[in-house]
Amino acid sequence: MALAMDLSIFPAAGTLRYWQAWVFLGVFWAAQFPIMLYLPRHDPALLQRRLRGGPWAEKERAQKIIVYLASVGFIALLVVPAFDRRFGWSAMPLYVVILGDALVALGFFIVFLVFRENTFTSATVEVTRDQRVISTGPYAAVRHPMYAGASLYLIGMPLALGSCWGLLVLVPLIPVLVWRLVDEEKLLAKDLPGYTEYQRRMRSRLIPGVF
Repeated sequence: MALAMDLSIFPAAGTLRYWQAWVFLGVFWAAQFPIMLYLPRHDPALLQRRLRGGPWAEKERAQKIIVYLASVGFIALLVVPAFDRRFGWSAMPLYVVILGDALVALGFFIVFLVFRENTFTSATVEVTRDQRVISTGPYAAVRHPMYAGASLYLIGMPLALGSCWGLLVLVPLIPVLVWRLVDEEKLLAKDLPGYTEYQRRMRSRLIPGVF
């Protein structure tokens, strides 16, 4: 994935002299390092579930489409800012770039908290035989903290890469993310005992007190 990200950014930028990209990549992988250390040691079963992601791994047609669109959107969040850098379409002030990197780090920190709290956080939409409702930790704030964390680092990516035009990719991408969580909730409400009660108690899906 690191190689794929490099090949998405620097050829499109047409240069290796793209300091925002180097800083972003450093923050991106440093933010994931605690997850890389934690899962193999403390939850290898979750690690295996996370490795079975991708459109081909989803069982429902809608989720296959959603994951495919999300994958294209993620690549676009790398390539569009890189083309922006190449052709000088826009520029971000330094403090906005720093804010973007901070959002990336914060987003992955929330994801780490989710992994630590919920061993059932599969990369695919499914309900396993022994799965139970998790309502503690970040799940005490919103029903889908994993998607909340992902939203933060997705918003942070074009900012960290110094691109105003990259923000346009979020216009279709965030709705795709919302589509995934709403569709996932239908399965959880149907197949996971206690989830409808959790929905009644926890009203916020993604943003506390808002949505």
